[in-house]
Amino acid sequence: MDNQSSPGSDLPQRPRHPEVLSSIDISSDSLPVSSDLTGKKPKGRKIALATLSVVLVIIMAVGAAIGWYYFSLSPVSSDQKSTVNVEIDSGQTPTQIAKKLEEKQVIRSALAFRVYAKLSDKENSLQAGSYKLSPASTTQEIVSQLNTGSTDDLVVTFLPGATLRENRDSLIKLGYAATEVDAALSADYDHPLLRDKPAGANLEGYIYGETYHFSKGVGVVEILKTSFDLYQSTLEKNNIEAGFRAQNLSIHQGIIMASIVQREVPGASDQRQVAQVFLSRHKIGMQLGSDITAYYGADLAGKKRAVSTDTPYNTRKHVGLPPGPIASPGTSALKAVANPAPGDYLYFLSGDDEITYFARSGAEHDANILKHCRVKCDME
Repeated sequence: MDNQSSPGSDLPQRPRHPEVLSSIDISSDSLPVSSDLTGKKPKGRKIALATLSVVLVIIMAVGAAIGWYYFSLSPVSSDQKSTVNVEIDSGQTPTQIAKKLEEKQVIRSALAFRVYAKLSDKENSLQAGSYKLSPASTTQEIVSQLNTGSTDDLVVTFLPGATLRENRDSLIKLGYAATEVDAALSADYDHPLLRDKPAGANLEGYIYGETYHFSKGVGVVEILKTSFDLYQSTLEKNNIEAGFRAQNLSIHQGIIMASIVQREVPGASDQRQVAQVFLSRHKIGMQLGSDITAYYGADLAGKKRAVSTDTPYNTRKHVGLPPGPIASPGTSALKAVANPAPGDYLYFLSGDDEITYFARSGAEHDANILKHCRVKCDME
């Protein structure tokens, strides 16, 4: 009997410790999720953290962009006296205007300029003109100035190759009294540009050919001083004084030579070779032979304009440099004299086809005249 199963012996046995089972909460809310069983973090939590990170990055990026934008609208400089001349051409787009202002270092950022102009609804009303802009102005102020068209009151243009007489006429046409112009042109100036100019010599050759922008009421003396400053700056920046010295020329002599080169060949392409011709002639004591100097001397003396008219400026008749410059040389002519092209030419002519022909001997030069200068060279 002991080895036989009793009825019901196949049924599950009651646990020996029922108090353990009763202590376990088996409701669905209390059951652990499967991720807890594997030791991994819930996916929802990871997504939330990633989203928060992205939001933080966006907030930081937006903050940085706003900070950059407002910084870029601030003035480039604190120098209230400094101004920059800027020419806005008709038809230029807001993008082109912004780029020019950035290149001129008037604004910090072309992009910030365009954004502000667009947001303020002014990008399509920027006006062409000649402006004197201050790097101490904010971008907002500059946009406003371009929007209202508050341009400079006075634009003065001296052309390279212009004579002192022509520059005088230009000033009078701007409304200056002839007495003020003449007084300014004959005044004594303490300026490094003029240190080699002989006492008593006028300002021929010393008014730099450029377009200048001034405020209303500027005097002729101030205009001329501004021209001297730019002239001297050009000499220094291009190392022209050292180049003159290398050719055994003083500043005054270099300007004389450059003025002749400027009037003989206004185009920069041939000026270095023409300078070589005149410098070679000057070094060997040969007459420069410039028709232009002869005409200038005749005009100055009120005589017939001809190469046969004898004046101190007639370099066909007199050896050496003329008494002074015959015009205001441009930058390219000054650089040509300071750094002439290599060569041993002693002659040149401008042909009927506007091409400059060079020669080493008189015979070669005569051949060039017959071949290339049948019309021009018959003119006297």
